[in-house]
Amino acid sequence: MPRAIGNKIRKAGLLSCLIAFSLILAACTVRNRIDGYIYYRLNSNPTTLDPALVTDVQGGTICAKLFNGLVRLDRDLNVIPDIAERWETGERGASYLFHLRRGVTFANGREVTARDVKFSFMRILDPRRRTPNSWVLDKIAGAKEFMRGETRDVAGITVIDSYTIRIRLERTFSPFLNLLTMTAAYIVPEEDAIKWGPDFGTHPVGTGPFVVTRWDHNSELVLERNSRYFEGPARLNGIVYRVIPEELTAVTEFEVGNLDVLSIPSYEYPRYRTSSRWKGLVSSAKGLNTYYLGFNCARPPFNNIRLREAVACAIDREKILRTFYEGRGRVAEGPVPDLLRKWDLRATYRYDPGRAKRILKEEKKVTMPIQFYVTSDQEVVDIAEIIQSYLRKIGFDVRITQLEWSAYKSALNRGDADMFWISWWADYPDPENFLFPLFHSSNHGAGGNRTWYTNKEVDRLIEAGQVAADTAERDRCYGSAENIIARDIPLVCFWHKTDYTLRQPYVKNYRIYPIYTIDKGTEISF
Repeated sequence: MPRAIGNKIRKAGLLSCLIAFSLILAACTVRNRIDGYIYYRLNSNPTTLDPALVTDVQGGTICAKLFNGLVRLDRDLNVIPDIAERWETGERGASYLFHLRRGVTFANGREVTARDVKFSFMRILDPRRRTPNSWVLDKIAGAKEFMRGETRDVAGITVIDSYTIRIRLERTFSPFLNLLTMTAAYIVPEEDAIKWGPDFGTHPVGTGPFVVTRWDHNSELVLERNSRYFEGPARLNGIVYRVIPEELTAVTEFEVGNLDVLSIPSYEYPRYRTSSRWKGLVSSAKGLNTYYLGFNCARPPFNNIRLREAVACAIDREKILRTFYEGRGRVAEGPVPDLLRKWDLRATYRYDPGRAKRILKEEKKVTMPIQFYVTSDQEVVDIAEIIQSYLRKIGFDVRITQLEWSAYKSALNRGDADMFWISWWADYPDPENFLFPLFHSSNHGAGGNRTWYTNKEVDRLIEAGQVAADTAERDRCYGSAENIIARDIPLVCFWHKTDYTLRQPYVKNYRIYPIYTIDKGTEISF
């Protein structure tokens, strides 16, 4: 049985974990702490804290404490003022006039002006810097010409006065305000960015509620409260991020009191959920993500939609979520997370192994082996073996290939896999962030469309949604696109993962958010 396979692997892993845990616990001692500072864990040293270069959740989470953008997201995923106190939209959503707050200062003491906004945006687009985040702002009129080196200015960015700036787009792009909530759109001071050059990422200067006071690489990053923060000082004196690569070590450090918040490893979830000591201190948040089984739709065998349907019907996703995954998520009906979908989705498949077998019989037996690519993460391998067991029952010869992350991504980008397991996480809370990268034909491979799915009508509907100035029209386009995608089955959506963290009993006002940029760290206290 698939469940037995998963349980067998997990029990063996748990035994090893318990042995290692007991050894680590014996070696750990309570550390001296800085008074009034909260202690978090990082699983690796941040690559950079330059918002122009950050591409990972870990770096973005820290940058959110150090910088601000023109706008940001609130708890309900609404776009609200940040450095800009208000804005007006014109030209059917193709032009934005931002009015900046007065008195917002960088950590160096200088007031933020509209010129800083223009400098920060042009810095992202500067072709000499080759930043990985230029796509966030390349919808601005003149951005592409500037990035190609054809012009020395970006025509769509106009400083009106010290506190007013106009941003004009090439054309209406409905998610644009959401894009401005991202790390890449944070505002930096020109003098510090020029002074430090490539080293600005290790000497970040922003407007946020915290400032960097010490960075011992691969060991500890210390942030201190910014007493001049424009929305008022944080309740905490500061934040200490400790670099702890091993999960077992992080768990132990939490339990002896050297960490205040812990992202719960999957193997520890049952223990903490049922512990009389800890269960009341578990926090959760529905994640804006989708975990899925992708097909290479551009070649046999899965260029045949009926074989994709057979796979979709052969796997009991609800049972896997309920048993192996222990209910740590919601079953996904489609690629757009339930928190973002504002339309009905007509599901086209359910668990039906009898139908799966009939399809294979009608299509004649698939004799070629199915190359199933996964990362070497143990939980992913366990899930892959469960899926393999389901598919072997109906007649597929599935062979699993494990790769480390960078090699895995390269293989998917080349289209090497017949089938693969991966997830997609929101950069900003808009359905477009799931539909355009994953399914538009311009994004085959590295752009995000690793199923190599092509449907001209889906392309047209996504593009129409991007330029729709009216929300109802945008949702109609995106809803129609997702329903076609659900019918075509380029992937099987499994679940939207729920995040779980554990906190010490003295930590107050703690919560986790569906988008990492929301958390400025100002509300939490002891």
